[in-house]
Amino acid sequence: MREKLAELEARSERAARGDPDRLARQHARGKLGARERLEILLDEGSFVEFDRFVEHRCTDFGLEDRRIAGDGVITGYGRIDGRIVYVFSQDFTVFGGSLSEAHAGKIVKVLDLATRNGAPFIGINDSGGARIQEGVASLGGYADIFLRNTLASGVIPQLSAILGPCSGGAVYSPAITDFVFMVDGVSHMFITGPSVVKTVTHEDVTFDELGGAAVHASRSGVAHFRSATEVEALGAVRRLLSYLPSNNQETPPWRETTDPADRADEALLEIVPDDPKLPYDMLDIIRRVVDAESLMEVHADYARNIVTGFARLGGNAVGIIGNQPAVLAGVLDSDASIKAARFVRFCDAFNVPLVTFEDVPGFLPGLREEHEGIIRNGAKLLFAYCEATVPKLTVITRKAYGGAYDVMSSKHIRGDLNLAWPSAEIAVMGAKGAVEVLFRREISAAEDPVARTAELEAEYRAKFANPYLAAERGFIDDVIDPRETRARLVSGLEAMAEKRDRNPPRKHGNIPL
Repeated sequence: MREKLAELEARSERAARGDPDRLARQHARGKLGARERLEILLDEGSFVEFDRFVEHRCTDFGLEDRRIAGDGVITGYGRIDGRIVYVFSQDFTVFGGSLSEAHAGKIVKVLDLATRNGAPFIGINDSGGARIQEGVASLGGYADIFLRNTLASGVIPQLSAILGPCSGGAVYSPAITDFVFMVDGVSHMFITGPSVVKTVTHEDVTFDELGGAAVHASRSGVAHFRSATEVEALGAVRRLLSYLPSNNQETPPWRETTDPADRADEALLEIVPDDPKLPYDMLDIIRRVVDAESLMEVHADYARNIVTGFARLGGNAVGIIGNQPAVLAGVLDSDASIKAARFVRFCDAFNVPLVTFEDVPGFLPGLREEHEGIIRNGAKLLFAYCEATVPKLTVITRKAYGGAYDVMSSKHIRGDLNLAWPSAEIAVMGAKGAVEVLFRREISAAEDPVARTAELEAEYRAKFANPYLAAERGFIDDVIDPRETRARLVSGLEAMAEKRDRNPPRKHGNIPL
């Protein structure tokens, strides 16, 4: 037995050590090793490894003489803040992290275990792609993973950290998962690399220009979080999980807070300008209402005319959606609608209450938006809010115009608590547009059209651009002092903690595509 234990120890040491020279080259590129990443991600000493002795089974192209324990990916489970998570970490120092049949099998195993045991799944991607020597077996391995990602969607949180290359078919697994993390200068995602792009389209592009963190965080929307370092990205993964339940049968973890539930902030009286045409930063309001330092923005650089993120109210995790008047006046366009719709659906899937801060002048008009499908994309957000059964709380701070009023978690689509500030303007359209439609002839016949227009706008605004007509009909539950916003939202969450709501039985809905 002692001899056998010595052999086990020797094999284990070789599997854990890897190739020191290759690891040094990884460090020289500014990248961490696969095991080093797990040490940063997981609670100290909590990692338990699976399949450390697995080797590939390929006998072509000389690979029969190159077998390395683990086959380029480390898999297992560990803890984050004491909670079990299942993980894989691809090792670029072994076959460039390329995916073989055996490599894929290891990932499939931990993903199946995560789903069966109701625990979050985290993938650390650093791979050159499919292992060409294995041909279709490698491609089949990717499809096996894609299937599990899809079946686990909405069942357990799935997070992907891209800490190296991720190209070709490999990109579709992170794309199916819930959140993608990328690092400047380290992460690259694309269907085809720069050399193929140049051959096909004759475009000269760098790796960063084609699929770097900045591109995917701000333009494509593929990346939800962008970090300066790997350590920062792995810390963001840990922080995000603190807002999420382990699975769709649980509620999000509660965190004790020293921030008083009834805290009133005088600055809230000054943030919204008296002139409805002037912008302000909705994040100023959100940060003053939620628990101190608790806001974690999602997609911060993408579709910035709407804000999404996680925060806490009285220690309770909530999903935040807010129109952003500082960008495009907070109007809803295609990108903003898609961004917010997916976030709403995620929160609903995992029992995270939704808090909406509304200041929206409507949907963005124009040829470009119509051709890009603002009808179907705007409908995605409407569908998501209508479908959601979690507690839905809404605060209208200023404008709520037209169809956008309906879409942004209104009472008509099962909003649970709908509040408005005295500055709220709830109407079919703004005063200027309404007056131009209603009094076009009167204005053209006036001695001073400009002065008459101003008078009519003032009259319209006094009668219609306020929250009281909606409150009279019960479409707004209350008009509140802005300083009471935090207290009313915390109280509302407590009142709705046991909310029960069900949609009609069905296989699944058909969200507009």
